[in-house]
Amino acid sequence: MSGFSNFAVSFSIVSILSGCLTLYGTGMNNGGPAMIIWGWPVVGLFTLCVGLAMAEICSSYPTAGGLYYWSAKLARSRGPAWSWFTGWFNFLGQVAVTAGVDYGAAFFTNAFLSLQFGFEATPAHTVEIFAAILLIHGLLNTRGVKLVALLNNVSVWWHLVGVAVIVGALALLPDRHASASFVFTEFVDNTGFHNQLYVAMLGLLLAQYTLTGYDASAHMTEETHDAARSGPRGIVNAITVSLGAGWILLLGLTFAIRDYDGALASDTGVAPAQIFIDAVGTGGAEFLLLIVIGAQFFCGMASVTANSRMIYAFSRDGALPGSALWHRIDPRTQTPTNAVWLATGGALLLGLPALWNTTAYTAVTSISVIGLYISYVIPVYLRLRQGDAFPRGPWHLGRWSRPIGAIAVGWTAFISVVFTLPTVSPITAETFNYTPVAVLVVVGFAGLWWLASARHWFTGPILTAPAPAAAATPGPTAPDPEMETR
Repeated sequence: MSGFSNFAVSFSIVSILSGCLTLYGTGMNNGGPAMIIWGWPVVGLFTLCVGLAMAEICSSYPTAGGLYYWSAKLARSRGPAWSWFTGWFNFLGQVAVTAGVDYGAAFFTNAFLSLQFGFEATPAHTVEIFAAILLIHGLLNTRGVKLVALLNNVSVWWHLVGVAVIVGALALLPDRHASASFVFTEFVDNTGFHNQLYVAMLGLLLAQYTLTGYDASAHMTEETHDAARSGPRGIVNAITVSLGAGWILLLGLTFAIRDYDGALASDTGVAPAQIFIDAVGTGGAEFLLLIVIGAQFFCGMASVTANSRMIYAFSRDGALPGSALWHRIDPRTQTPTNAVWLATGGALLLGLPALWNTTAYTAVTSISVIGLYISYVIPVYLRLRQGDAFPRGPWHLGRWSRPIGAIAVGWTAFISVVFTLPTVSPITAETFNYTPVAVLVVVGFAGLWWLASARHWFTGPILTAPAPAAAATPGPTAPDPEMETR
């Protein structure tokens, strides 16, 4: 992959047309326009701190294992344990973000089919579409990295042009728009909690869920030219470009709102779809929905790509049940085919509770945020402990490394608590936020396995990364000589 292709994978997974729009209805209920518009730049600045801290480490250790490899290298003691739990948190987050993206694509696909063919938007229909999308993404990801790279390059321009088309249509075609005071100051609480601070914190999920997945640039470094520079740039550029384009998208969509309650109660099941209909009519709405669905499709495909590389690397080191199966490389396409199907199968299992739980999608997105961000900052925390002993790569933060890393760790601790909280009152079986249950099940399993067995044989990643100085040399990162045989 080129440096641009590496950036394209992360940018495609961040996917503002996926995250911003699939959770837009959640934002409308949790704080409304005020939190949607102002929560985005606030979350974005903290996310940029996390991304910068990760990018510096990526420059020193550009490997497919990424985060859990970094933890093993940076820990002063108990490296295998730090690596083990970083990998498991990342595995949980990667599978959850794949589920969130493809379930979001299923939401919007069902909305389009409802408008075009009268295919009712029900949980059962959405889950059926969700399974079909996962199957297609699994098949595409078994065809080889060149096809994936090509589609991700197309994805970047699809997203940027798509945002321009959607915002342009919503700005120019409607005969009236919402007022500036409504867009920038209107606070809405439809949660039943009646505490504005609590509701505002819940409203941060829209932005934080969207701004995830940029670790994909690290996971793809073994397949990227000049990895020690291209990987870090891919992480940071994916965040900054998404920040600017995403805010423009949210402003355009919020100014286009005509019937707030009507959008939330739309027969399509998707609030942005109803906003499109009210603003540009049914025909125009269908066209805009196709743009969104295409972007979500690209996003889900890139998510499966990154997820499968993490699973491949983690199982290569024996850290997943059935590791011998998951790290096999297809001799024809040179892709970890079995890891691809584990990624898609795990995502399907996480999405199935949506059949009976009305807040299941919110839970899936929360799981992805918590799993990914904890795995992001464990190596950042370990890097802070190293101080000046940290071996810098060609891309680094200089004297800003410590303050930025400290902010990243603090912010992650905050959101990891907030997104496990109940999202709707009263709390019932249908509205229960099962995020903490899912996280505890996975972490509990990993913890028990570690105590009972893995601590005796798991010694950390097998792959030896190039030293920072060697990594600075242009050209592809040296492949693992045992990649095809272990």
